[in-house]
Amino acid sequence: MSNSTVAKRYAISLFELATQKNVVQAVENDLRELKVVWNGNKDVKTLFTSPKLSLDKKKELIRQIFTNANPIVINTLLVLIDKKRLAEVSDIISEFMILSNEAQGVAEAKVYTTRALTEEERANVSTAFAKNVGKQSLNIQNIVDPSIIGGIRVQIGNRIYDSTLSTKLDRLKRNLIG
Repeated sequence: MSNSTVAKRYAISLFELATQKNVVQAVENDLRELKVVWNGNKDVKTLFTSPKLSLDKKKELIRQIFTNANPIVINTLLVLIDKKRLAEVSDIISEFMILSNEAQGVAEAKVYTTRALTEEERANVSTAFAKNVGKQSLNIQNIVDPSIIGGIRVQIGNRIYDSTLSTKLDRLKRNLIG
C-alpha cells in the first residue's frame, strides 16, 4: 500500500467525521496550523517519528501541545501514533485540504506579484480567476517575486495565467530575434 493511498484513506475518514460533526472548517484550521508546525520544524517531526520515544509519551505530548485543537484532530493524531503512521501527517493534511476545497468549491492558487496583495486585490483575483477553473473562489497564496517586474502570474493546479511584464518582454525579445 503506497503512502498516498494510506494518506487518502485517513483523510477521507477524517473528512467524513468532520462533516458528520459539522466542524469541517474548525478541523481544517487546526490542520493548517499543524502542517505549519509539522513541516516548519524538523525537530518536531524527528521527535514524534523517533522510535526512542514511547507511544505513551508521544500521546501525552500531543495532548499537551494541542490542548486547544478540535478533539477530532487530536484523536486522529493519537490513532496515527498507535498505527505508527505519524510520518503520514503532512500527506493526510494535504489530502484533507483537497477534499475540503472540493466540497466548498474552492481551488488553491499561487499568485506571483511584485508586492504583497491587499485583501481587496486578493478578492478581485479570486473572483476573476475562480470562474476560469469552475470554482466559487480561490484560496490564494501570494508569492512576492520582484523578478516579474510588473503584472501578475496566477497558478491554479497545472494552469498558469501569466500577464507579467518580464514574460511580455521575453516574448517581444523572441519575436524581434526570430
